[in-house]
Amino acid sequence: MLYYLYEYLTANGIHIPGLRMFRFISFRAGMAVLLSLVIALIYGKTIINYLRNKQMGELVRDLGLEGQKQKEGTPTMGGLIIILATLIPVLLFTRIFNIYIVLLIISVLWMGAIGFVDDYLKKIKKNKDGLSGKFKVIGQVGLGLIVGITMYFHPDITVKRKYADAQVVNRNNVEKNFMPTEKSTVSTVPFVKNNEFDYSGMLFWMSPEKAHEWSWIVFIPIVIFIVTAVSNGANITDGIDGLAAGTSVVILLTLALFAYLSGNIIFADYLNIMFLPNMGETTIFALAMVGAVIGFFWYNTYPAQVFMGDTGSLMLGGVIAVLAIILRKELMIPVLCGIFLVENVSVMLQVGVFKYRKKKYGLEYAQNNRLFKMSPLHHHYQKKGYHESKIVNRMIIIGLMLAIICVITLKIR
Repeated sequence: MLYYLYEYLTANGIHIPGLRMFRFISFRAGMAVLLSLVIALIYGKTIINYLRNKQMGELVRDLGLEGQKQKEGTPTMGGLIIILATLIPVLLFTRIFNIYIVLLIISVLWMGAIGFVDDYLKKIKKNKDGLSGKFKVIGQVGLGLIVGITMYFHPDITVKRKYADAQVVNRNNVEKNFMPTEKSTVSTVPFVKNNEFDYSGMLFWMSPEKAHEWSWIVFIPIVIFIVTAVSNGANITDGIDGLAAGTSVVILLTLALFAYLSGNIIFADYLNIMFLPNMGETTIFALAMVGAVIGFFWYNTYPAQVFMGDTGSLMLGGVIAVLAIILRKELMIPVLCGIFLVENVSVMLQVGVFKYRKKKYGLEYAQNNRLFKMSPLHHHYQKKGYHESKIVNRMIIIGLMLAIICVITLKIR
């Protein structure tokens, strides 16, 4: 909104000292992260007290973990803090009619609503199972459909790719190094030379023209799968104090960097990556969410004063997935979201191995010879005697290492 105010005042010849700073994405992004952090820190306590007064406390199942029962009654649904602290700066500092910003706002509200309903049923209606798993999946698929269809058909979602023989002589006019703007389902493959991959190539039996026309058949289901997988991964990771929030901050910071570089034609030219018109605004959104999650993390570190609940975890995973997709970096998710991935895989392996051993050797053997002491993976380390703060800190460090690997893919390929 403030950007449009700047445009209106400038167009009418009204010049206010300092207002021209709103032209710059870097300034608006800095203001957004500061404001979101302040909102989360100041109003977070108020929201926590409100949730406590409404008896929105966590119901803890006894899994035999140290310190687990002490968490009984800790307010949940703290994802509301993240949503509030993200959306206010986004509405103030972004060009809110930018299609990418619209998609991200929809993602926050859509996934936040699904998580809220799940938490509401658990806490208010005393339904311990919450929202049925199939309805969660339907909601995730719905968001994937919205994102996939919009990415494929919306005229403002385009790419500009560099000519293979772009010359240094064009350095003073970098646009000459890029092909005309095009609609495309192209993505980025990390660590690979000529690292652009077009989903239409999967329709190899068709002619190039026909494959391009029908590439949505491949692209949209992949978007749905990514949104569902990452959202569930974040949800599973949210099992001990600060883990989902801490790892998400690292992921969001990395995506904010990619958004800034991909949305700036000078950096895109220098790094030899795709230029994504209108993408710069998403830097502001990503950093606003970084500030919001850090502010929430203040209250969520051990011992947690609030849990994000499904309201926060499903929303965070969904937004991270959508950010990666619109940035054409979705094939980097297994590395960037490596913590989410191993948490998800640990559950699948635990269940799969248990069923196999039960069928082959019997129930008693399967129960006494589990792959992990408990899944997800963070509970395995708790069972081994690691304090949850140590588990969280080490997983954040691993997340930082994975983020650095993703950043250096800009040059190593």
